[in-house]
Amino acid sequence: MAKIKKQDALDYHAQGRPGKIEVVPTKPYNSQRDLSLAYSPGVAEPCLEIAKNPDDVYKYTAKGNLVAVISNGTAVLGLGNIGAAASKPVMEGKGLLFKIFADIDVFDIEIDATDVDTFVQTVKAIAPTFGGINLEDIKSPECFEIEKRLKSELTIPLMHDDQHGTAIISGAAFINALEIAGKKIAEVKLVVNGAGASAISCSKIYLALGVQPENLLMLDSSGVLSNDRQDLDENKKQFARETKLKTLAEAMKGADVFVGLSKGNVVDQDMIRSMAANPIVFALANPDPEIAYEAAIAAREDIIIATGRSDHPNQVNNVLGFPFIFRGAMDVRATCINEEMKLAAIYALAELAKEPVPEAVNLAYNARNITFGKTYIIPKPVDSRLIYTVAPAVAKAAIESGVAKMPITDWEAYKNILINRMGLDHKLMKNVTIRAKQDPQRVLFAEADHYKILKAAQQARDEGVCTPIFLGDREKILALIRENNLDLESTEIIDPRTAAEDERRKYFGDLFFENRRRKGFTLFEARKIMRERNHFGAMMLQTGQVDALISGLTRKYPDTIRPGLQIIGTQPGIMRV
Repeated sequence: MAKIKKQDALDYHAQGRPGKIEVVPTKPYNSQRDLSLAYSPGVAEPCLEIAKNPDDVYKYTAKGNLVAVISNGTAVLGLGNIGAAASKPVMEGKGLLFKIFADIDVFDIEIDATDVDTFVQTVKAIAPTFGGINLEDIKSPECFEIEKRLKSELTIPLMHDDQHGTAIISGAAFINALEIAGKKIAEVKLVVNGAGASAISCSKIYLALGVQPENLLMLDSSGVLSNDRQDLDENKKQFARETKLKTLAEAMKGADVFVGLSKGNVVDQDMIRSMAANPIVFALANPDPEIAYEAAIAAREDIIIATGRSDHPNQVNNVLGFPFIFRGAMDVRATCINEEMKLAAIYALAELAKEPVPEAVNLAYNARNITFGKTYIIPKPVDSRLIYTVAPAVAKAAIESGVAKMPITDWEAYKNILINRMGLDHKLMKNVTIRAKQDPQRVLFAEADHYKILKAAQQARDEGVCTPIFLGDREKILALIRENNLDLESTEIIDPRTAAEDERRKYFGDLFFENRRRKGFTLFEARKIMRERNHFGAMMLQTGQVDALISGLTRKYPDTIRPGLQIIGTQPGIMRV
């Protein structure tokens, strides 16, 4: 990614209408009647209904789709305590992300208060406006107390994203990295460098996922959190361990996993080399990671590394979480965002990374084939499947954990609502797909020794559109399936050239000869040409052994269509195709 210039960033925010967001009416307003309905006297009617039944506020207002992004500017990105007003561009940006990724409306609110009581009282006072609250960029340790008090006193979804966002995304990456590295979560030794809000929340998530407490070492700017330290506050004390280790270099010797949530360039290559085999390194400090990506992969070939940067693989980006977590929580009117909902988001993200990547994602990253592996352990932010994968998982967890006030019963309908909300519906193809799912057909893919065909076949099968059958070299097809981590090894594969197909090839050849013997084919030639997959495939279609044939990706049109014309032909009266 090209380096962002200061003036470009300033111009982006200042040119045209200043800022990044605006309020847009959702009802007609062109006539006097419209205005009378929108305000006085018409507005009195919904007001009276809400007064009788407070839950009707979700029916008659935008509350159910409105989140407050709130900060006091005490810990803004890597900029520190720059004040409430200076944090506003970041909060507007967060609002923009909510809207474009989950169609959630946002009011950004910057509170000029640094003490906990004033901040909490202010948020409580404005909470009736919103369906959810996203706390942002509030410094530690105050952020812990603020979130704890607000969660106990409010009954809408609330989350401090600096704490839990990174924890959720890195948790998904952590699960998948361990699988790729062949490590068991209960046995790994984990070093967390940093003891702020994000580090503490991440560590709690890792423990919830199965890391053993005695195997987790945390460090702050003074070194390892050990039981003999007298300078630890209550938040750090829970991670103090009985150990003689003092420095980061000492802690990293033999460690399986390093998670950095501190500052740039505090880890060197020798530290990476001292780690256990197949080390996992999450260097998440921004904009400069604890160790540069290039330096880390130069130090170890067996490393799996993630950073917070978009110009390297495996970006731990909070946008993979918060829009969809709030979407799912608000759609069932959850009274909070609990641990079960966070874990559901983690597992949904981890599983999505193992699915075949849509071609649109490959194109967005100028890649031929992004597949689950060392350089792809978490989904990409542009993956349109996130909205209907993560949000339903969070909603289900809210229902199952008893915090949902409006449970969902038809999950397929909910998925379609999310797709429609984000403009992903493609109505024509959606109708075709629905019809195909009602009676899945046997589709023969004649060029299955090509990655694009295999990818299309898996997507069609996973969507329930058809039952794929592959035609081609069995070993080559299986090798491609394994190389690209596709879930297709159980799919039927037919190779017309093998001895196993001698009888069927002879049968097809005889049928073809009967049809073409006055048109230039001998019996020998008819049987021989059945070794060619388009002729063999067309004959399978003609004899009803499959319902459809897909071919033509790599061959010229005449060479592809000719077998169909020769074997299947045209309807009576049709002279030209």
